[in-house]
Amino acid sequence: MKKHKRDPEHRSYVKGYQSAIQGRSLSVCPHQENTTMAYHWSRGWREGRQDGWSGYSTSTCQQKAGNLILSH
Repeated sequence: MKKHKRDPEHRSYVKGYQSAIQGRSLSVCPHQENTTMAYHWSRGWREGRQDGWSGYSTSTCQQKAGNLILSH
């Protein structure tokens, strides 16, 4: 089994990042408010949104998201 599948917090972070680069709202977080999983998802979402605002292209963000999955 790959490590990223065993780390649900990192996976939640990556899913949040992916949601941000797809233009989804922070309000679509799939986790219950004030939980660790929601925290990691929103942290990923914020980083993804910041990367978009910093001028990264969608394809660059997607590549970064893929690297986040593989690197952990």
